[in-house]
Amino acid sequence: MRMFLGMILGALLLACSVYVYDSMQTSSVANGEVATTNRTIVNWDVAKADWEALRDRAHKDWVRISSK
Repeated sequence: MRMFLGMILGALLLACSVYVYDSMQTSSVANGEVATTNRTIVNWDVAKADWEALRDRAHKDWVRISSK
Protein backbone atom coordinates (compact mmCIF):
# COMPACT_ATOMS: atom_id res chain seq x y z
CA MET A 1 0.00 0.00 0.00
CA ARG A 2 2.86 2.36 0.81
CA MET A 3 4.37 1.76 -2.59
CA PHE A 4 1.18 2.80 -4.41
CA LEU A 5 0.78 5.86 -2.19
CA GLY A 6 4.40 6.79 -2.91
CA MET A 7 3.87 6.37 -6.65
CA ILE A 8 0.77 8.58 -6.59
CA LEU A 9 2.47 11.26 -4.49
CA GLY A 10 5.53 11.11 -6.76
CA ALA A 11 3.40 11.62 -9.86
CA LEU A 12 1.61 14.56 -8.25
CA LEU A 13 4.92 16.09 -7.18
CA LEU A 14 6.30 15.70 -10.70
CA ALA A 15 3.23 17.30 -12.31
CA CYS A 16 3.28 20.21 -9.85
CA SER A 17 7.01 20.74 -10.38
CA VAL A 18 6.65 20.81 -14.17
CA TYR A 19 3.74 23.25 -13.88
CA VAL A 20 5.78 25.60 -11.67
CA TYR A 21 8.78 25.35 -14.01
CA ASP A 22 6.62 26.02 -17.07
CA SER A 23 4.87 28.96 -15.43
CA MET A 24 8.26 30.67 -15.01
CA GLN A 25 9.28 30.20 -18.67
CA THR A 26 8.52 32.66 -21.43
CA SER A 27 6.14 31.93 -24.27
CA SER A 28 7.57 31.39 -27.75
CA VAL A 29 4.59 33.29 -29.15
CA ALA A 30 5.28 36.35 -26.99
CA ASN A 31 8.99 36.61 -27.68
CA GLY A 32 9.45 35.15 -31.17
CA GLU A 33 12.63 33.28 -32.09
CA VAL A 34 14.46 34.22 -28.88
CA ALA A 35 12.13 32.10 -26.76
CA THR A 36 12.89 28.81 -28.58
CA THR A 37 15.51 27.98 -25.94
CA ASN A 38 13.00 28.62 -23.13
CA ARG A 39 10.07 26.58 -24.44
CA THR A 40 7.67 25.09 -21.94
CA ILE A 41 7.70 21.34 -21.29
CA VAL A 42 3.95 20.78 -21.47
CA ASN A 43 1.29 22.34 -23.69
CA TRP A 44 -1.11 23.12 -20.84
CA ASP A 45 -4.04 24.03 -23.11
CA VAL A 46 -3.98 20.56 -24.65
CA ALA A 47 -3.53 18.94 -21.23
CA LYS A 48 -6.55 20.87 -19.90
CA ALA A 49 -8.72 19.84 -22.87
CA ASP A 50 -7.69 16.18 -22.46
CA TRP A 51 -8.40 16.31 -18.72
CA GLU A 52 -11.85 17.81 -19.28
CA ALA A 53 -12.65 15.16 -21.92
CA LEU A 54 -11.56 12.39 -19.53
CA ARG A 55 -13.59 13.89 -16.68
CA ASP A 56 -16.72 14.25 -18.85
CA ARG A 57 -16.41 10.69 -20.15
CA ALA A 58 -15.95 9.31 -16.63
CA HIS A 59 -19.01 11.24 -15.46
CA LYS A 60 -21.14 9.96 -18.35
CA ASP A 61 -19.97 6.39 -17.73
CA TRP A 62 -20.73 6.73 -14.01
CA VAL A 63 -24.25 7.97 -14.76
CA ARG A 64 -24.76 5.13 -17.23
CA ILE A 65 -23.52 2.47 -14.78
CA SER A 66 -25.37 3.84 -11.76
CA SER A 67 -28.69 4.06 -13.63
CA LYS A 68 -28.81 0.29 -14.15
